[in-house]
Amino acid sequence: MANQRDELLTVAQVLAALGDVPLRTFYRWRETGKAPNAIRLPNGELRIWRSDLNTWLNRLREDHAA
Repeated sequence: MANQRDELLTVAQVLAALGDVPLRTFYRWRETGKAPNAIRLPNGELRIWRSDLNTWLNRLREDHAA
């Protein structure tokens, strides 16, 4: 992953990457502190670093070895 360049994703791109999660669900996750870290741009839009999305997804991974 060191060779992969990090990029800022829009909320729509994140929702698509998650299998078309509804926008309201994403904002509910944000309200409850369960969403990936985001950056609010000066124009009010949110962006998520791809690396933060991947880290968040890895934390959600269940350990089936237990």
